[in-house]
Amino acid sequence: MARYRWTILALGTGAQTAYSAVFLGIPVLAPALQREYDLDLTEVGLAIAAANAGSVFTLLAWGLLADRVGERFVLGAGLAGCGAGLLVAAFAPSFAVLVLALTLGGAAGASVNAASGRAVMSWFRKDERGFALGIRQTALPIGGLLAAVLLPPIEAAGGVRAGLIALAAGCLAAAIAGASGLREAPHEESELTDIGHPVRDPRMWQLSIGSALVLAAQISILSFLILFLHAERGLSTAEAAAVFAVIQALGAAARILAGRWSDRLEARIAPLRKLALGLTVTLAAAAALLSAPLGLLIPVFVAAGALSLSWNGLSFTAAAELAGRRRAGAALGFQQTALAITSAVAPPVFAAVVEAGSWSLAYGLAAAMPVVGIAVMRQLSL
Repeated sequence: MARYRWTILALGTGAQTAYSAVFLGIPVLAPALQREYDLDLTEVGLAIAAANAGSVFTLLAWGLLADRVGERFVLGAGLAGCGAGLLVAAFAPSFAVLVLALTLGGAAGASVNAASGRAVMSWFRKDERGFALGIRQTALPIGGLLAAVLLPPIEAAGGVRAGLIALAAGCLAAAIAGASGLREAPHEESELTDIGHPVRDPRMWQLSIGSALVLAAQISILSFLILFLHAERGLSTAEAAAVFAVIQALGAAARILAGRWSDRLEARIAPLRKLALGLTVTLAAAAALLSAPLGLLIPVFVAAGALSLSWNGLSFTAAAELAGRRRAGAALGFQQTALAITSAVAPPVFAAVVEAGSWSLAYGLAAAMPVVGIAVMRQLSL
């Protein structure tokens, strides 16, 4: 049974990777979507935000359901629904249908956030939980890496439709694997009461709002870097995607290291605040260097991107530990709802700032967000 926890970790990470590839794959497909549907930058932002917008309305409900019925059904049903939504999007006759299908797919696939996180949290002890959830949280950069590497040649060969079908296939495969292999961790039987307690905990609100503000900087990089490098600095889509892939690889390593660091410190928020401050510094530098030679700009953007991905596991672990094992689904659903709101709002707002002002202004404002997040979380001592 002790060894089986690594199987749970692998299944949870794989499921989250498939879902992460969806909302990180849309930015990779952004130049092709712009051509296919003749979109302006704000409309591209809406397409990028669609999957996360859908998850805003379902994350908490999926988390509560996971606490009630367990992770297997929640993860399998949600990812299967996400795959179905992506297949509809692949054959969408209009931009409006595409956005609607991506939104519904995101609403379904959001089940994986609470389900996989709750499963991993339940199977690992507290002194190794930061490391385990850090590995699980590598799913986002791994999903982004796979999208950056695989989607450009798939799109080049078969268009946007082929790219969306590939993302759907990943979700359906992960749904089958998770539904087949996940099982509840052994625990002492006790009645689950006051299931909504995490929603009323002021510390959960501080953690969720602070994390959402830090996330705004991450979204500005992950959603628009490829489009910026392609449209403004002349890189091909494949070249810009390669920069994106490097960021994902470094971000995955950073998440594991941050989780191990937090285990040794026996703290989650203190290292999170330090990483958020580093993100502000590097992204502000990138905003100031947008017109600089690529040899200078790209390394700074890569550093900012890696730092932007480094902290999520700490926030995720803190949310689960605040609520305790039996209510982890509700806690993660609530915290991930706050992050999903940022993920849905930030892309169109960022695009609107670019169109009304400049790329430098938009990235400069994004760089300020982690500082505000640090201030919101200043009283937390987790």
